[in-house]
Amino acid sequence: MLVSGAGTGFAGTPVPTETAAGADKSSSLAIAPNVSHFTLDNGLEVVVIPDHRAPIATHMLWYKVGSADEPEGQSGVAHFLEHLMFKGTTANPDGAFSKIVADLGGQENAFTSSDYTAYYQRVAKEHLPLMMELEADRMANLVLTDEVVEPERDVVLEERRSRVESSPQARLREALDAITFVNHPYGSPVIGWQSEIEALNKEAALAFYDRFYTPNNAILVVAGDVDAEEVRKLAEQTYGKLERRADPGPRIRSAEPPLPGERDISLADPRIQQDSLSQTWIVPSANTAAGNEAEALDVLSYIVGGGTTSRLHKALVLDERIALNAGSYYRGGALDDGQLYVYATAAEGIDLDRVEARVTEILQDVAENGVTDEELSKAKHRIVADAVYAQDSQTALARIFGTALTTGQTVNDVQSWPKQIHSVTAEDVAGAARRYLTEPPVTGYLKTVPAEPAGTTAHTPSSESDRS
Repeated sequence: MLVSGAGTGFAGTPVPTETAAGADKSSSLAIAPNVSHFTLDNGLEVVVIPDHRAPIATHMLWYKVGSADEPEGQSGVAHFLEHLMFKGTTANPDGAFSKIVADLGGQENAFTSSDYTAYYQRVAKEHLPLMMELEADRMANLVLTDEVVEPERDVVLEERRSRVESSPQARLREALDAITFVNHPYGSPVIGWQSEIEALNKEAALAFYDRFYTPNNAILVVAGDVDAEEVRKLAEQTYGKLERRADPGPRIRSAEPPLPGERDISLADPRIQQDSLSQTWIVPSANTAAGNEAEALDVLSYIVGGGTTSRLHKALVLDERIALNAGSYYRGGALDDGQLYVYATAAEGIDLDRVEARVTEILQDVAENGVTDEELSKAKHRIVADAVYAQDSQTALARIFGTALTTGQTVNDVQSWPKQIHSVTAEDVAGAARRYLTEPPVTGYLKTVPAEPAGTTAHTPSSESDRS
């Protein structure tokens, strides 16, 4: 959900053996209990997460806009603008921002998702005012010309070729999302479809920038050796000078209708050594779920495929040895509905149909018979422990709060999340399994075809068209 699983990379953190006393203690833990949250007069939200262990500060600026907010026919413009934000302003021309950060010994990066775009720097505490000044400058004063926009478009196209077109796994994920979300914009890749990237220009980027890159559509998260009043003063001196502009408007996306039946896609690629499958179900996210359904899905995902003791891994990889890997994860950090994923790679000499049949049997067993008290306890303790240990990282904490607040959650939702996880019952998990795992999944197959060129065959409703 908010802070666990593949979305934040917490899975895999070593966890000590829990005792009964430890369970009581962990259930009362909160994520960053000393966080402060306030809003400037121009609408900029500010979150401050004190961490005085080292004189370091992480400065993260989040915009409540991502690829799912793009105009029709302009897929990739959110990510394209992320690139162009480094092209400079009048005060700080192309490359100046990055050079300043590097000269100070700091780190910087940016990332775009379906629902948000974020920019961050990690520097010595004394340089935090400068980071705020620089980031506020490019929020209001970005300068773009055709001379910088067109070459950067080629950079993005090359990024797509290297990260998507050259990766069979990435191609399958892109295709799987496209046939899962046929009506909703989550079906478009964050990087964009090639034909639409090729058509992006300066005007499209600036229109997107002018609409969404405004203080009243942004969240500043500062984690590190700081306190709330210090950050408030700095934020008012820098971001506070920016004018509030017109609100971008409500983030209303087209709803995805119920899946009328099975839907699948198969990609063949000679670079693949073993056949594999990926299955996905549209499920509620932390923002759209009722009650504790999102937490129940988090626990369900962990029990089904969250580690080496999960049902899928134990049965398919360890006991029966018919798969090289098998697991599941829950994408719950979304503004609209999320997804539950299941995946498996067939072992050498094993037919993928056999693996898929066993995956179906295991999921049906969970839906019909539920989970054990031991599985439930282990999953809840592990999920909470992963999140608690992740607080050792300033960057992880900043990402937790930024992701939550840009996808409809609140500071309190994040802080109370461990308690919510511990409130999940076996019946909650079984109920989630019955509601979703008994429905037909959208399935993607990745198969090896030696000595043949890569090809694609899709079995989808006739109303679907090739969106690439």
